[in-house]
Amino acid sequence: MDFFTFVQLGDASVRMAIPLLLACLAGLFSERAGIFDIGLEGKMLAAAFLAAAVSFTTGSVWVGLLAGIAISVTLSLIHGIASITFRGNQLISGVAINFFAAGLTVVIAQGWFAQGGRTPSLPREARFGSVDFPGALTRVRDKMQASPGMQFYSEFISGHSILVYLGLLTVPLSWWILYRTRFGLRLRAVGEAPEAVDTAGISVVRLRFSAVIIAGILCGIAGAYLSTAVQAGFTKDMTANRGFIALAALIFAKWRPWYALGACLLFGLFFAIDNRFQNIQLQVIWIMVLLIGVSVLMTSWAARKEKIDLWVLGGLSAVLTLIALLAWRGAVTDEIGAMAALFETVKVPSQLIQSLPYLFVVIVLAGFVGKAIPPRAGGQPYVKER
Repeated sequence: MDFFTFVQLGDASVRMAIPLLLACLAGLFSERAGIFDIGLEGKMLAAAFLAAAVSFTTGSVWVGLLAGIAISVTLSLIHGIASITFRGNQLISGVAINFFAAGLTVVIAQGWFAQGGRTPSLPREARFGSVDFPGALTRVRDKMQASPGMQFYSEFISGHSILVYLGLLTVPLSWWILYRTRFGLRLRAVGEAPEAVDTAGISVVRLRFSAVIIAGILCGIAGAYLSTAVQAGFTKDMTANRGFIALAALIFAKWRPWYALGACLLFGLFFAIDNRFQNIQLQVIWIMVLLIGVSVLMTSWAARKEKIDLWVLGGLSAVLTLIALLAWRGAVTDEIGAMAALFETVKVPSQLIQSLPYLFVVIVLAGFVGKAIPPRAGGQPYVKER
């Protein structure tokens, strides 16, 4: 691969990472305040539908964005009322939001547009277009013939939608809010010791509702980005479990904004590989080396951890090893012997490439990234002492 191909891969990684990053930061604010939010997926999905539907109806993508944020904040408030006001189970409330959004978006889309549960394709004025910086090249042919510096500037720095730049800016903004403001200090304190915050005369309920509202705003932008910037409309289940992947990225990042950016970029790289390299061809021996090598590393790591880690990662290692052996066995024919088959070039199954983000989620959740300690009061309703 040449340099321009690597630049394109990095560009696609950033684009794919933005919805994960926004949802991850949404979970960060919520969980730092002690409210677990499993409903990130549902809020993103609802925002994606309403943003696309309103953008198509009004012809204004900004109105669509506001509509997406509004529905996401509404669902966040429902989650807050259930888990903060009525002290309900936070996990059940989040799961209910996911089911609610997954079913209702399709039903409303079918009743509104009668196109099989999706919205019509959005016209150009109802989508977020690319922002081209001064001096940047816009034609692919010109970029391919340009110098490496110009390729990096034109493809990687320039040409994104405004929501991409907004999403990247939320990382330093989130860090500043959480670690450099009085509000952020109180928010983190609520997730660790809400009784101490209450003793200081600060409302725990108000702070936690503020956190879930911020989470709703970020999820609304993430959902709107998917349907009005990445794609030209809404389709059923278009979030593709990104809300759950964002939660895994949050654990991977250990509830820190800058680490969240790195984790989401890594997950975005896997999605970018799936989008841009669907016809990867490798020699069988390299497929076996990669899969078996990863299996050995995971098993050796898991052997030093908890028994559950060994079971999970060991089982996944066995599956990857079996895939490697099947790839070798499938290359053996009457004309090609067992040794010669190792050097045969075969196409890597697209399903294996598509599964990379989800395999990495399993690895993360199995403790491969080390011990991640959530906020101490996370998931626990606060009952004020009288």
